[in-house]
Amino acid sequence: MAKRAGDEGLCISFTEPLMLFEYSLEVFKLARQQGLYNTYVSNGYLTLEALRELKKAGLDAIKIDVKGDREVYRRFCAAPSDEPVWSTAREAKRLGLHVEIVNLMVTGVNDQEEQVRGLVRRHLKELGAYTPLHFTRYYPAFKFNAPPTSVSKLEAAYKVAKEEGLLYVYLGNVPGHRYENTYCHECGQLIIRREGFKVLECRLVKDNRCPSCGAAIPIVGRYVSKPWRFL
Repeated sequence: MAKRAGDEGLCISFTEPLMLFEYSLEVFKLARQQGLYNTYVSNGYLTLEALRELKKAGLDAIKIDVKGDREVYRRFCAAPSDEPVWSTAREAKRLGLHVEIVNLMVTGVNDQEEQVRGLVRRHLKELGAYTPLHFTRYYPAFKFNAPPTSVSKLEAAYKVAKEEGLLYVYLGNVPGHRYENTYCHECGQLIIRREGFKVLECRLVKDNRCPSCGAAIPIVGRYVSKPWRFL
């Protein structure tokens, strides 16, 4: 189906993809044979053995949802700790996977400055300044009826992350916001302009470099003139 649709890769997401673990192993092998890339959107709560099996089967990239600190996991996720999630992220980096971290900022749960700063510092310690971190806007759903995350809270989180030294920070679920875009970490030049799930413009030049200062942009993709293709 992916080949017929002209897709370039697969992503297993929505409802924890680890519930489809065995399926993932089979599908990733087939996809790799067909030249497709493989990605996961996961809560990161898995054994390292499982992660290594996914890598062996053809996993290329993983986006991990970090819910918050230990107390957030204990109170809202029925999990004793956030440690397994960071362990997964560290191992994914060691295995050479492309890793991105997302924090769904929920009103009254994990949106205080000290919580954000703690998350950012842990991110820097475990994954480094070049690993992207996304702060995503929450909207009430099902039994959770706290109001949507204020955009000002998200922007404050972005500011904290940049102050602490993170180079690639994004805001999600705020279509059209300037912090959906990718900017050069050296000169601040707009590199990739986005709106929601759409890439509107890509200014990368050969070897994934900034057209303004020539800095190498650490992105998963390859410049192939136009149109831009993610590989």
